[in-house]
Amino acid sequence: MPKNQNLKSILIIGSGPIVIGQACEFDYSGTQALRSLREDGIETILINSNPATIMTDPTMADHVYLLPLNTKSIIKILKEHPQIDAVLPTMGGQTALNLCIEADEKGIWEDFGVELIGVDIDAINVTEDREQFRALMGKIGVGMAPQATATSFLKGKEIAQEFGFPLCIRSSFTLGGAGAAIVHDEADFDRLLTYGLEISPIHEVMIDKALLGWKEYELELLRDANDNVVIICAIENMDPMGIHTGDSITVAPAMTLSDKTYQKMRDMAIHMMRSIGDFAGGCNVQFAVSPDENEDIIAIEINPRVSRSSALASKATGYPIAKVAAKLALGYHLDELENQITKSTSALFEPTLDYVIVKIPRWNFDKFEGSDRTLGLQMKSVGEVMGIGRSFQEALHKATQSLEIKRNGLGADGKGYKNYEQIIEKLTHASWDRVFVIYDAIAMGIPLKRIHEITKIDMWFLRQYEELFNLEKEISTFTIDTLDRELLLEAKQKGYGDRQIAHMLKCLESEVYKKREELKINRVYKLVDTCAAEFKAQTPYYYSTFEAEIETADGKVFVDNESIVTDKKKVVVLGSGPNRIGQGIEFDYSCVHGVLAAKECGYETIMINCNPETVSTDFDTADKLYFEPVFWEHIYDIIRHEKPEGVIVQLGGQTALKLAEKLSKYGIKVLGTSFEALDLAEDRGRFSDLLTDLKIPFPKFGIAESADEASALADQLDFPLLVRPSYVLGGQGMKIVINKKELEEHVIDLLKSIPGNKLLLDHYLDGAIEAEADAICDTDGNVYIIGIMEHIEPCGIHSGDSNATLPPFNLGDLVMEQIKDHTHKIARALNTVGLINIQFAVKDDKVYIIEANPRASRTVPFIAKAYGEPYVNYATKVMLGHNKVTDFDFNPKLEGYAIKQPVFSFNKFPNVNKALGPEMKSTGESILFIDSLKDDEFYELYARRKMYLSK
Repeated sequence: MPKNQNLKSILIIGSGPIVIGQACEFDYSGTQALRSLREDGIETILINSNPATIMTDPTMADHVYLLPLNTKSIIKILKEHPQIDAVLPTMGGQTALNLCIEADEKGIWEDFGVELIGVDIDAINVTEDREQFRALMGKIGVGMAPQATATSFLKGKEIAQEFGFPLCIRSSFTLGGAGAAIVHDEADFDRLLTYGLEISPIHEVMIDKALLGWKEYELELLRDANDNVVIICAIENMDPMGIHTGDSITVAPAMTLSDKTYQKMRDMAIHMMRSIGDFAGGCNVQFAVSPDENEDIIAIEINPRVSRSSALASKATGYPIAKVAAKLALGYHLDELENQITKSTSALFEPTLDYVIVKIPRWNFDKFEGSDRTLGLQMKSVGEVMGIGRSFQEALHKATQSLEIKRNGLGADGKGYKNYEQIIEKLTHASWDRVFVIYDAIAMGIPLKRIHEITKIDMWFLRQYEELFNLEKEISTFTIDTLDRELLLEAKQKGYGDRQIAHMLKCLESEVYKKREELKINRVYKLVDTCAAEFKAQTPYYYSTFEAEIETADGKVFVDNESIVTDKKKVVVLGSGPNRIGQGIEFDYSCVHGVLAAKECGYETIMINCNPETVSTDFDTADKLYFEPVFWEHIYDIIRHEKPEGVIVQLGGQTALKLAEKLSKYGIKVLGTSFEALDLAEDRGRFSDLLTDLKIPFPKFGIAESADEASALADQLDFPLLVRPSYVLGGQGMKIVINKKELEEHVIDLLKSIPGNKLLLDHYLDGAIEAEADAICDTDGNVYIIGIMEHIEPCGIHSGDSNATLPPFNLGDLVMEQIKDHTHKIARALNTVGLINIQFAVKDDKVYIIEANPRASRTVPFIAKAYGEPYVNYATKVMLGHNKVTDFDFNPKLEGYAIKQPVFSFNKFPNVNKALGPEMKSTGESILFIDSLKDDEFYELYARRKMYLSK
């Protein structure tokens, strides 16, 4: 059956600001769904309050509403668009589902004659209400852990008494495992039960017997209206039950499951999906499997929507789940849709993987001082990376190299733990860095059996680790001159980086690279084709690996490289890697716009990134996607293979920017602002000399490399002082200190965590107003200021944590003229080509410079959405030399004010100090439009402005 012809206009609900537990994977899904619906001529109306994402770009939907996600906004939209036929709520995570249910309970959908597609209310209720779900599973014969529902404290205590410890507490209708916990003894039970009941919107928890040590699996399914069901991907959690899947290292395909049990699990998943309701769309099912020979399977939960894992599964298989799920919601059947990768086969098939993917979460515990860093049922990670390789070992190494936590991979970098007690502690209480600690434990000689007993990680994974360590040990007995080709090739096939091999051989990374070239051990690129090369793939989505040479019957020796290089002029856009606090989805927005603008200029576009949650790594965003670590060795090999005109670094945040120096050193053109200018802005000494020449004021400052130097400087600069390391993002390590004792403690702490870093000490302008400007500048020195924002909070709170108002609400003409004048002068003096962001402190009507960043900033998407202008598109065309600033007809449209509001995830870290300061802590943002400064919401924000400042 083709699509339902009655559906002509559809409302999509987004997921709102990024929070821990619900991040940009839902923007990826929502963006895919919007594109999918528009292909079918459907009018799309989107509600989402997140300005940082590509999803809320005006090009993505016919009507975009940047409004708070509540029923008041829904009614406003339905009144303005009486033509809306249906709502699709399955693309916006738990937030969209909860809003959909609330609107249903209030009778809003019925009042406006709006149909629900992609899921039905009964399916949401039965899967979210854990008591209903348990009853249904019992009815259809699917096993679950012994469990019971409590809607009161007393009932919870009775259940605990009956089951005995350890227990799991899970709150109903929450996201990211909020309110969930494993309880080992009675002492913690009362507190955790109370919290779980409080955090559930319906004040209900499910208490079940904890299946600690059982293995955990996820299946991603799609079903059409004809009841065809396909399983897109089976994902195995390397971590056993007890750690939230969002915080687990996951692997696809499943590695340690017998085929018999896998087939049984498939049948159970299909049976479960069919039993929860009659709907067409995506579904995620989670199972636990006993770690013994019986392999007993029990169901954990089912989510009738695209999930966090759907984005991962889409990137892992090349099968765009959300795109197809949106088509199924329209009424299409799977056999009527084409496979998006082969373009010649139908979507009614199950992908086959001839490679392995490994996902590793990325945490930001350093931003939450005093937080509990152990992992459990409540998700704590803020982003994730994915590695693709021909083996588990290669994929694992590539994923660890993608994390950007100053590690070069597993082991072989001198940064491992050497203390026995510390290693045992980190294995016993699952730590965020357990992926590295397992290697350290093996290196220390702790037996695999003991590691397995402590962690319950399957022995198959541990043996893979052991093989890696044994290879490291063997290579370490050689020198660069004596190492043979076979062993070097094996190390590369298992994912070891040149830096790690250099560490083993006690030589330079460049020497290993040179040796590889001499021995013809070069990367080859393989297609992610969904069908293990059974059918020809049309989509250029690649990963790298190393192959032994093949010799044909006629004596031809070669390695099989599937990435064909064209003779078109090309440009590489470097992505921003995993999401983290200080560098989030806003840089993905910039990268996507950069790619689209370069295409418009006639370039073949090449994207390099390793974040599975984002639109930049969608296989049809750029002309070619290399799903690879944003790690020098991988990037350099791709550039040598593709020979682009140049590389755009200023759209991928600090991740891409940090590679500018190496690119320049190796003679690769950095498009837009040069490395020299980028470095000048980062080098506080040289930058201050520049400001002095330009007669632009800045706070008194000095540079220190030790606690003694810092103490001497403090005498000249006067307290309070703002102390910060150089070359960091998101205010990492920044602190305001008010005396020598605090100064010494902080400096010692910083130099311990970032050895050799130059520390900047600024006199802190107490009571100043903070403002910032973003601008575009071209090679002729034309500057256009795209926006000036005034922060509601005082100077001293990180700009990412401040409420920023566009245009400013309280800056006089004199101050505004200084800001404009300083911005023009600095942009020209730095020879900026493309975007620049400058931050100011205003005191006594005098404007001081805090810093300048000649790159895309966190605020660019916000300004673009507020003014309705494609600024990144313009800036990219300027970087490429295709246009001058004067070529564009700037026409910003904003009535009243737009306020960028930070959103925090402190609820994941209940014991953490929530005071704000110079180090960024927010995980996302929303946008608020107000007509005037008399608006109640503005008044409330302004009244609270001084509440948070911490020194």
